[in-house]
Amino acid sequence: MKSQCDTCLYYQYDESYDEYYCGVSLDEDEMERFLTDRFANCPYYRLDDEYATVRRQM
Repeated sequence: MKSQCDTCLYYQYDESYDEYYCGVSLDEDEMERFLTDRFANCPYYRLDDEYATVRRQM
């Protein structure tokens, strides 16, 4: 089952560590809330829609 992160724009792959990570820049309070799972849904989620630019050009 895919998580919401799998389709997120900020879900990035780091070749040196061979793992995926969240690339959102969070401040200290946001990171604490994120790590303690107090968000029902991720407020930073953005769909990684690679065709969005193409649709704007039409």
